[in-house]
Amino acid sequence: MDLKVYYQKMRQIEAALGEAHVVVVSQETPDGGRAGVRTEVPRLVAAKLIVEGRARLATAEEASEYREQTAEAKRAAEQAATAGRMQITVISEADLRALKGATRSKA
Repeated sequence: MDLKVYYQKMRQIEAALGEAHVVVVSQETPDGGRAGVRTEVPRLVAAKLIVEGRARLATAEEASEYREQTAEAKRAAEQAATAGRMQITVISEADLRALKGATRSKA
């Protein structure tokens, strides 16, 4: 492969990509690459993958669906982390009555 042509194609594709990060969809490769895996990558990496035939640019629908899925996964992870930090204290009924009585006497 002529390196001059390779890098020229990379620059052309990179210039055509508008966003700083784009979603690409992998293609099946002879070395075991799985088809259909979506990933968000920087423009330079996306251009390299496209020129090498390892991936294609995702459609607008595929990109928005991927970003929605990652946002939902992030929200779920944050909720799980919050639930893990939650602390619960178990108190007896007598202690509860004592606390209620203490707040009433202050008011």
